[in-house]
Amino acid sequence: MSTPPNVLWITLDSVRADHTTMGGYRRDTTPNIRAIAEEDGGTYFSNCFAVGNATASSAASILTGVYPSRHGHKMSNEAVPRELATVAERFRNAGYATAGISRNSYVSSGTGLDRGFDRFEWLASSTLLDALSPKTLAKYLVNVRRHSAGLTADTAKHATPYLVNELGKRWLADLADEQPFFAYVHYNEPHRPYYPPRPYLDRYTDGIGVSASEAAEIAMRVHEDTDGIIARGYDLSAEEERALVAMYDAEIAYTDEMVGRLVDHVRSLDLGDTVVVVTADHGELFGERGLLAHRVALNDAVTHVPLVVSGLDVDYPSDALVQHPDLVRTLVDIAGASTAGLQGLDMRESVRDHAISQRPGTSFEQYLDHDPEFDADRFHAGMVTSLRTSEFRYDRSDDDSRLFALPDETTDVADEYPDVVAELDGELSEWLAAEGQPIATGEGDDMSDAMRKQLRDLGYVE
Repeated sequence: MSTPPNVLWITLDSVRADHTTMGGYRRDTTPNIRAIAEEDGGTYFSNCFAVGNATASSAASILTGVYPSRHGHKMSNEAVPRELATVAERFRNAGYATAGISRNSYVSSGTGLDRGFDRFEWLASSTLLDALSPKTLAKYLVNVRRHSAGLTADTAKHATPYLVNELGKRWLADLADEQPFFAYVHYNEPHRPYYPPRPYLDRYTDGIGVSASEAAEIAMRVHEDTDGIIARGYDLSAEEERALVAMYDAEIAYTDEMVGRLVDHVRSLDLGDTVVVVTADHGELFGERGLLAHRVALNDAVTHVPLVVSGLDVDYPSDALVQHPDLVRTLVDIAGASTAGLQGLDMRESVRDHAISQRPGTSFEQYLDHDPEFDADRFHAGMVTSLRTSEFRYDRSDDDSRLFALPDETTDVADEYPDVVAELDGELSEWLAAEGQPIATGEGDDMSDAMRKQLRDLGYVE
């Protein structure tokens, strides 16, 4: 029996597909990731749709292989239930060495997503001294103007992909002697606040009407007032929006450079067959439906994400709908691990005809506090499940349902297509009654104060 391949899975935070080079964006933001897609054995899957609207739901689905309402993280649970095997546990049970690095508190011991990793590190200001060698930290400080915001005490402005890479390279060198391995790396960039390292500040500021430093400060002000901007009806000027997007794109470009460096390092090691995955947990809103960030909507800006895979020999159409649980199931099976309970499709056997995405129930209090006249009725309040085909998106919650004819995701056309509504509603009801049920409820988290602080810095409401 041939040796199963190593798996290196890289997740970027908050990258929408249409802001990548592979997605046809006007700015060449991801040349290194594109190069992985274009190499022999590489593929860019142009219609990958995240299963959730945020890291808590989407990354948990990547690391469990099931949909959000099934694992229940931030829906019916505050952490992944212990009854649910993680992907790392499945790989480890199949004889894999496992290692995970995360810069997001929602992927940590606080949520149970460290289970199954032989080595796991959640990187934050409170853990750096223990996780990284003095030599690595000294190199970072020397290069803090190259790889971060320079000498500032504002931790929200600092970028950490350099540190993630340094730890990742050290661990991957160790894993070279422990093949096969499953390694998971979760960069926090370009999650807001969008404050790229100093050399990238002016990458995309030509013609936007403000200087690079002004653009960066605009991005910070927007981060601090995101709820107010949404509540006031998305009152950003065109100049402010250009500045915001320029900083977001610059963060993508820097993170792309770090991905390229990490993958180049992997290729320099004697690792044998290695599948490399580069994707994002969700996208980001820039004015669509009057929104910012990714908290409320389940449209393509939030769910359509990049997916590049190299080293996986599957005959799956590159333009077909695909979701992370599909790739997880396929890789777990190739590894010889148990696929019992996984919800994705085996990409070697079938092609997906619709994608499902979910969003937990949400409160609009943060917007109503800014403006009591905020029109919350435009959005679903309860948990939303969205079924997307190549032509339509059907959103349903307990109190409402809407049908959109793509690419328009603002006009409800349910009255014009009653047969489509009936068909998609039936499929959704069947799925929710079976696959969409939680495996367990009431699981509490084990978040430390430092983990909660990091979430607050990222703009999450506690």
